[in-house]
Amino acid sequence: MSDMAVAGGRVAWRGRLGTETLGAGTDRATDGAAGKARDARRALQLALAGIWLLDGVLQFQPSMFTKAFSQMLAATAAGNPAVVARPIAWDASLVEHHAAALNTVFAAIQLLLGLGIAFRPTVRPALAASIAWAVGVWWFGEGLGGVLTGTASPVTGAPGAVIIYALLAALLWPASGRRATAPFPAAQAVGARVSRALWLVLWLSLAWFALQPANRAPQALRDMIAGMANGQPGWLAAVDRNAAALLANHGLAASIVLTAALTLAAVGVYLPRPAARATLVLAMVVAGALWVTGQAFGMILAGGATDPNSGLLLILLALAYWPARTVTGALPSAGEEPLPGTAA
Repeated sequence: MSDMAVAGGRVAWRGRLGTETLGAGTDRATDGAAGKARDARRALQLALAGIWLLDGVLQFQPSMFTKAFSQMLAATAAGNPAVVARPIAWDASLVEHHAAALNTVFAAIQLLLGLGIAFRPTVRPALAASIAWAVGVWWFGEGLGGVLTGTASPVTGAPGAVIIYALLAALLWPASGRRATAPFPAAQAVGARVSRALWLVLWLSLAWFALQPANRAPQALRDMIAGMANGQPGWLAAVDRNAAALLANHGLAASIVLTAALTLAAVGVYLPRPAARATLVLAMVVAGALWVTGQAFGMILAGGATDPNSGLLLILLALAYWPARTVTGALPSAGEEPLPGTAA
């Protein structure tokens, strides 16, 4: 064998070794990113489980075992079409006559959903059950969030907190390995296109509700927020009263500003990574402001609430869309698209 052949063989061998080392390093980096993505999704699942457990605890409040609970259910029928309102009235009547038994069942179901999502081996059936339960509660317990009444407002929780539970359960479904490097946790189960479309529909609907006549009247927002102060601790009541005073006679202007912010948040997930992060921060700030002033933490501190309302759920949803770090040299999985503004 000639010296040239030997040298050529050594170069080729070294080349193969170098390629293998680079590939192994990329694989390790990709595996690390996939592990972090799974950890992020699992943390969000546990947060959702914690909120279900909170709902179960709230359902055990003494007032839930009285006629107050059935009256609260019956009130959600107001303004809805008959096809929606009649089943709600039937459900409220049933709960009124069997308050203790049915409320115990409702509370136990929510506790079991939370525990099931928190326990890894049962996360899939628990998430599936939570979607079915959430859709039922959205109709019979929230009157479809008031979206058909003409008075739905994102300030007070439209389109209903519980439907966001269902959306989160679908987006946080345990994903197959091929989606482990999705651009954000919500894309791991259903893909980036579908998850972005769901975000867009939700946040544009919030913007639409904010511009409805009932919400842009001069005193509309002021009255909504002022009403939240009743029964609250002094500090929270003061926050609500001050916010209401700032909005007095500025309903239209406030609705336009809120609509603009919600619309920007809606399209933000389609923007390049830095802009997407900025709009997600905006979404969380808006959701947090609504949760404090317009929803008073879901009225939990005043007693009688069954959930923390939509503000907290919107913040959790925004975290599910937070862009993941990309791995240099890693390619998107089959059927996935890279995050806007990043290299494929």
